[in-house]
Amino acid sequence: MKTIALLVVSNIFMTFAWYGHLRYKNSPLWIAIFVSWLIAFIEYCFQVPANRIGHYQFSAAQLKTIQEVITLIVFSIFSVVYLKEGLKWNYVVGFFMIILAVVFIFHKW
Repeated sequence: MKTIALLVVSNIFMTFAWYGHLRYKNSPLWIAIFVSWLIAFIEYCFQVPANRIGHYQFSAAQLKTIQEVITLIVFSIFSVVYLKEGLKWNYVVGFFMIILAVVFIFHKW
């Protein structure tokens, strides 16, 4: 559970680092890059421990899969709440298909 919590926090920071500047398109690009790098540094302070701790319980592929699902959830919320963009039906279907991949990755074959 600690790994999941750290990955959630990590993804919140990374989503802001990658997409937060889109609300400030009139700001110079160099400022967006600089602020994004500062935010990304904080993100890495959560992501690296999450993967280090999580690798005792999960494989690297499973960790990456967990991270991607968390990213989709965080980004979906961010897109609607912060960027004020709607989630179209085809986005939801695509996200659902990615989540189905989790079943195949975590299933004991």
